[in-house]
Amino acid sequence: MRLVRFGNRGQERPGLLDLEGAVRDLSGAIDDLTPDTLGSESLQRLKDIDPQSLPLAPAGDRIGPCVAKPGKFVCIGLNYHDHAVETGLTPPSEPVVFMKAVSAIGGPYDDITLLRGSSKSDWEVELGVVIGKRAHYITPDQALDAVAGFCLINDLSEREWQIERGGNWSKGKSADGYGPVGPWLVTPDEVPEPQSLDLWLERNGETMQKGSTADMIFPVTELISYLSQCMSLNVGDIIATGTPAGVGLGRKPPAFLEDGDTLRLGITGLGEQSYRVFADSGP
Repeated sequence: MRLVRFGNRGQERPGLLDLEGAVRDLSGAIDDLTPDTLGSESLQRLKDIDPQSLPLAPAGDRIGPCVAKPGKFVCIGLNYHDHAVETGLTPPSEPVVFMKAVSAIGGPYDDITLLRGSSKSDWEVELGVVIGKRAHYITPDQALDAVAGFCLINDLSEREWQIERGGNWSKGKSADGYGPVGPWLVTPDEVPEPQSLDLWLERNGETMQKGSTADMIFPVTELISYLSQCMSLNVGDIIATGTPAGVGLGRKPPAFLEDGDTLRLGITGLGEQSYRVFADSGP
């Protein structure tokens, strides 16, 4: 099942894709795709609905982020062998964990406005995991039972704020719009092996990133289990699981986003994102 949210910002409604890829309106069954409706029982009820029985969403409606009101947006750094190599850092012995503000979340086709004054904004295509059952002190073999679905994420990063201004990564990760999520939340039955997915990202039509989740240092099950040891993971929480090589910071010389750039990215079975990038010239 592929779940979506459609409509203007702040007014999105829940939907699902039918077999032809058309968006069907789920608002007669649930209010939205939130922590209140992403539990296993609720998702099973949605799976039992015949998509053809649902009204079509209005043609041309904006597609919003595929999850609303997550409690946490947890991110993992340096989780691909090739990305650790390109940054010149030793692969970590434990997951590198940081938080991204939930106010950074945007839709998969929303234009990106760079952080004001930014000259080092970067791209990071990532596999996202959305929690569907509270996870606290769970083992890796229990982890997938706690997953509501998978999605595509771009963990956009302003490297000056991340690295050069006090050492707190979250500052460089949390600008408005720097966390596009979606287009779809894909339930686990359609992603039988999360460690065999291809990821890619293009800037202005040129391939920047091309990798596979098979290159993760810590696979999805280990990440969920690890995080559950130091915090509770609740329904609706989002985990961004790291990015493969090809980020702007790792290029020689480094290359960063500029006014007028276009980005296009995707993951096997999870859809694509695309948007333009604009500078914020200030008031």
